[in-house]
Amino acid sequence: MTTSRFLLLPGWHDSGPDHWQSRWQSLYSDVRVEQHNWVRPLRGDWMSQLEEAVLASNAPVVLVAHSMGCLLVAAWAAHSKNTGRVKGAFLVAPGDLEQEALRGPLPGWQPIVRQPLPFPAVLIGSRNDPYCELERARGLATDWGATFVDYGARGHLNAESGLGDWPEGRQMLTDLLNKETDK
Repeated sequence: MTTSRFLLLPGWHDSGPDHWQSRWQSLYSDVRVEQHNWVRPLRGDWMSQLEEAVLASNAPVVLVAHSMGCLLVAAWAAHSKNTGRVKGAFLVAPGDLEQEALRGPLPGWQPIVRQPLPFPAVLIGSRNDPYCELERARGLATDWGATFVDYGARGHLNAESGLGDWPEGRQMLTDLLNKETDK
């Protein structure tokens, strides 16, 4: 895993200091893809920032996305000519931005891109995620060609879920990459 650069893709409003993504940034020196506007995200702008981060890496990248970051991965992958630089994607608790409550505050993110991802991916969903029902998350995994993991009733898999450093998540990410290396 030391030969890859891990790009953290937080969702709407970024990931706070107690979020597992922030902890991984501190623990493992993963790189957060900074966005121009975390509160009023524009899909094209976020895609551009991800493109720049992928191109800036001198090593293959692994995309580590949470919530709206998962939708960013799908949108970016559908348009980028640089997806070959991606070794894999770890998609956690995708936000369902097609649900009525989120359409207004986040215009421009619908429809959710549903093309298969051109790289291996795993999607972790929760049974009681307030931002995406489990079956909806399972459907996104199917559409994207990702392996689906039902993580039980753990909310939005964020700081409020009590994951801490989330070593089990890091192990799932390691397993994804090892599986691809073994092919």
